[in-house]
Amino acid sequence: MPPKPKLYTLSTCMHCRNCKEFLKENNVEFEYVDVDKTFGKEREELIEEVKRYNKDLSFPTIIIGDKIIVGFKKEELKEALGL
Repeated sequence: MPPKPKLYTLSTCMHCRNCKEFLKENNVEFEYVDVDKTFGKEREELIEEVKRYNKDLSFPTIIIGDKIIVGFKKEELKEALGL
């Protein structure tokens, strides 16, 4: 079983919402943080964290174990999750 996905998202991002919905529909447990709903030091730290995985700082940025998926790419997600 693959590790639980961690998503860095924006609350206003359609692709982020679609990604979360896809995971829910496939009964995949995941963690996420809406970066735009954080403030101050927490937001700065999250932005630096996302940049370590995705220098372009685009959303969603999805971490599944050592695999990084940038954007809602259904086929890549299916493969990484064994769906």
